[in-house]
This record gives sequence, structure tokens and C-alpha cells, in this order.
Amino acid sequence: MLSQDLLEILVCPQCKGELTYDAENQKLICSNCRLIYAIEDDIPIMLVEEAQKF
Repeated sequence: MLSQDLLEILVCPQCKGELTYDAENQKLICSNCRLIYAIEDDIPIMLVEEAQKF
């Protein structure tokens, strides 16, 4: 689970917009870019080229 302090500073690397944390599925979601960033071993993978589109 990601700390609240980390969640407050993380932004989408593409648009610099706010991210929504999906704790159940361990994902960070950018609604603006329609991208989902995976979290592996409590480390967010914030690479646009590795994000899933939705």
C-alpha cells in the first residue's frame, strides 16, 4: 500500500494531472490521459510507454 505522503506528490508524467489511487488493484489512474500506471512491490511504474490505456 502506498503512503499518503507519496500519493500527494505523484502526478501523471504525461499531463502532470492528478492521479486516482486504486488500492484494491494496485494501480494509479489518470482520467485526463486515460492511462493506468501499475504498482509493483509498492513501487509505482510511472512510465508513459508502460502505462495501459483505457
